[in-house]
Amino acid sequence: MMKQSKTIILAAGQGTRMHSQKPKVLHQVCGKNILDYVVEVSRAAGIDDIGVIVGYQADVVTASLPPEVAIMLQKEQLGTGHAVVQALPFFDNFQGNLIVLVGDAPLIRPETIEGLVSRHETNGYAATVLTAEFADPTGYGRMIKNAANELVRIVEEKDASPEEKMVREINSGMYCFDAQTLKVALQELKTDNAQGEYYLTDVIEIIRKMGKTAGTYTTPDCEDIQAINSKNQLAEAEVVMRKRINQKLMAAGVTMIDPATTYISSQTTIGQDTILYPGVILEGETVIGHDTTIGANSHLVNAKIGNHVTIQNSTILDSAVDDATSVGPYAYIRPGSRIGKHCKVGDFVEVKNSIMGDGAKASHLTYIGDGDVGENVNLGCGTVFVNYDGKKKSRTVVEKDAFVGCNTNLIAPVTVKEGAYIAAGSTITDDVPEESLAIARARQVNKVGYLKK
Repeated sequence: MMKQSKTIILAAGQGTRMHSQKPKVLHQVCGKNILDYVVEVSRAAGIDDIGVIVGYQADVVTASLPPEVAIMLQKEQLGTGHAVVQALPFFDNFQGNLIVLVGDAPLIRPETIEGLVSRHETNGYAATVLTAEFADPTGYGRMIKNAANELVRIVEEKDASPEEKMVREINSGMYCFDAQTLKVALQELKTDNAQGEYYLTDVIEIIRKMGKTAGTYTTPDCEDIQAINSKNQLAEAEVVMRKRINQKLMAAGVTMIDPATTYISSQTTIGQDTILYPGVILEGETVIGHDTTIGANSHLVNAKIGNHVTIQNSTILDSAVDDATSVGPYAYIRPGSRIGKHCKVGDFVEVKNSIMGDGAKASHLTYIGDGDVGENVNLGCGTVFVNYDGKKKSRTVVEKDAFVGCNTNLIAPVTVKEGAYIAAGSTITDDVPEESLAIARARQVNKVGYLKK
């Protein structure tokens, strides 16, 4: 039976190489803060007792985290060892494993943490370091081992000898410790190194001097430990995460014509046999049903899309589209809109904060703003819901089975009653009764011979 475990996440650094006012751990990969990935991975590995060490813009980082995460403040950034010392109250009397993760490595996977803990417990180590083998280990701390393959110490690049620099097994900065052994070892840390900082890596030698053993667990996937220190590395992590997201969705039955040009947030869910064409961007908590087609270059943010829907080259923001509806090409559905079943929102149609009932159609060149459109309504080409009078916005109601001719202005607030018919080219300022014909346009006058004069 595995011991109890706690996780602490190091998230105090500014990340100066990011050249950003934002804390490094709050930059996003596939639509989610990189720190959030690390918190979620700990939970997925079965470790819910999580503490985060904050420093730079501590209030902002703290506000981004769930309330159940414990927060520890590192006022001065004096090294990784100093950071973990700030977490002592979190594991002071804890008898079990303490997992140390870094807040800028969002690609770490649950199975990697599980493997690290398993190696730690199976071998009875007091400290186990998550490592990787790199062909070019430049810039990383090296694992120095004895003949029994036990870890003797970790040497930072700046402090390594030429022989030590030849070692290819490198330190990820992530660990599993026996909590009480670490507590004792932290008291022995010194700053006699090139950086003048308290290195967490130095506790390995201290633990060895205590008569305890240390070891390593090498991840089978080097992408796991990829930390983000620059915008370039942020983009590299985005590529890896996007590939993971897309592969998972395709394994579950989603078809992607070109996964390399399909951009999907980590919070998006998609049903079986839905087809995504190249250039599709799905952001936020977008939900798409089954047997739906999302055409090339469509952009959806927090959209709820039903089954058997077709979307062509369109933008949908914070809105819902129900089953068997067709959208686009070049439609723009803005926040607060709900489109029913078997509807058509055609080319160059804009819908804002409006409801379209089942079977309603706006086939082209129409603006529906702050409107309630009933079932089976037809809105002709060039219909405009005139919702703004310069001071306030008002709603337009078009009840079911009404027909609105092309090039019609509906001046809100106004109601077109059930089954009414509006002649093309009308500007409607008064309510239209049920099953009535409304004509609101000037009578045509022909001036014969006018141009000759």
